[in-house]
Amino acid sequence: MKYVRFEAKSGIKYGVLDGKNIRIIEGSIFSSEYSITDKKIALDEAKLLAPCEPGQVICVGLNYKDHADEVGFTLPEKPLIFLKSSKSLNHPDGMIKYPSETNQIEFEGELAVVIKKEAKNISAADAYDYILGYTCANDITARDIQRSESQWMRSKSYDTFMPLGPCISTDIDPNSVRIRSYLNGEKKQDSSTAMFIHNVPTIVEFVSRVITLCPGDVILTGSPQGTSPMQVGDRIKIEIEGIGELSNLVVADEK
Repeated sequence: MKYVRFEAKSGIKYGVLDGKNIRIIEGSIFSSEYSITDKKIALDEAKLLAPCEPGQVICVGLNYKDHADEVGFTLPEKPLIFLKSSKSLNHPDGMIKYPSETNQIEFEGELAVVIKKEAKNISAADAYDYILGYTCANDITARDIQRSESQWMRSKSYDTFMPLGPCISTDIDPNSVRIRSYLNGEKKQDSSTAMFIHNVPTIVEFVSRVITLCPGDVILTGSPQGTSPMQVGDRIKIEIEGIGELSNLVVADEK
């Protein structure tokens, strides 16, 4: 199943992809009381939004073997986690604003885990019971700022720095899907989540022992090798097998 969140004349709703249509959901997908109705809207008549609105965004750094080799780092024994502001949320086909304070923003294509119910101190064996599904994410980073500061929050949390979408897929193996990124049509990243250093259940267990996870929260699982700078006018596309494509244009921040 592929859940979407969309805006149409009737307002903002959740739905389920059904070919070139969306079957409308009554209620929230994070509630046990929602229902999938027989009402439909054509996909091209709806504006897709980020498929959830996370209260918390937890990121995992250096979680691909190929990326660790690329940067020459030792494989971490435990997941390296940090926070990204939920206010950096962006939508499929939303504009990525290039801040004036930085001279180097880079894309990082990532698989995002979407939490469906409160999770605290859970085991890896039970992790999938707390996961609604998975979506594409772009963990955009102001790389020069990241290098100049010991904390990464600012470099990763500018408005528009976290596109999510286009849907939440419930039917993939998160530890074995192909992930690719294309900058202006040129392939820059091509890897598989089989290259994870720490798999999804391990990550969810680890994070839940630190932070209480809530419905709609998102965990970004790290980026493979090939992250690259972007310029104003560039289009970046993140593609994950079984989920779809997340495409965004870089624009100048007019402020």
